[in-house]
Amino acid sequence: MRTETTFATDLQRKIDMKTKPLGSLGRIEELATQIASLQATLTPRMETCQLTIFAADHGIADEGVSAFPKEVTRQMVLNFLQGGAAANVFAKTVGAELRVVDAGIAGQPFDMEGLLDRRIAPGTQSFLSGPAMTQVQCEAALEAGRDLGVGGDWDAVAYGEMGIANTSSATVLTHKLTGAPIDAIIGRGTGLDDAGLARKRDILTRASARTGELTAIGALCEYGGFEIAMMAGAMQGAAQAGRIVIVDGFIASSAALVAVRMAPEARKAMVFAHGSAETGHRKMMAAMDAQPLLQLGLRLGEGTGALLAWPLLRAAADMLNEMASFDDAGVSEPA
Repeated sequence: MRTETTFATDLQRKIDMKTKPLGSLGRIEELATQIASLQATLTPRMETCQLTIFAADHGIADEGVSAFPKEVTRQMVLNFLQGGAAANVFAKTVGAELRVVDAGIAGQPFDMEGLLDRRIAPGTQSFLSGPAMTQVQCEAALEAGRDLGVGGDWDAVAYGEMGIANTSSATVLTHKLTGAPIDAIIGRGTGLDDAGLARKRDILTRASARTGELTAIGALCEYGGFEIAMMAGAMQGAAQAGRIVIVDGFIASSAALVAVRMAPEARKAMVFAHGSAETGHRKMMAAMDAQPLLQLGLRLGEGTGALLAWPLLRAAADMLNEMASFDDAGVSEPA
């Protein structure tokens, strides 16, 4: 029976015996090791990927922290369902499935085919003056996410989001969970000008001062969004099911940070797709000891960066399964 130690040794030898100089495939070799270790096999499967976009509205948007009105959340969900967003295009390009979840969009519930209804409430409360959500709501969002993460049979999952003002939630969550100052995390989000950024900084600073040190679930209740909470739960569920979780950018990484603080074992399933252009993303990466695969200057969300990273995971598994060894190819090993 192969032990964890002998498995790691056998896996490293399999990688090293491919027809290449030792370590020459860099991060691809690291990915192959992570995938094979998560699946506990020397011949891992990495053929199917599914993107779930969680959408919800934020009460803090009413305080003027975003360049776009709250109505854009609903409008973009319609765009996803009609196939017109960047996430739709990229999903088609890389052969990933896509689904959209209403986690808590303002207004009346949708009645549209293709939208999963998991709405907790029609948006959170403004966290400037009180908690964004109750603990009951937070736990319901986490549980709904876990159910979605556990279900299905994809080899990898990616999670995206849509929610006007959710960079504000992600900023304060990161501040509370890492201790990094607001000024080191805050960014322009959907394109705030200098005056808008100053207003956002003032509002988030005052909001964060309402509370002291918080647990992960406490921070989520106080400052999170329903889509962030549901995404954190989905990441936990997918990790529990032994799936690779491709983490997108700034907002998705705030959900990953919450998920890891609540369930540290979920970290081994996570692959971080790209370094966001949002200022605070580096703080998140440092807090999770993560190195993003790509640097593309993205700050869109929707899971777009995660989709672009998916082919790298397929390539890593294919390298392990299909690339010839020195013995197979009749090539001399390194001296």
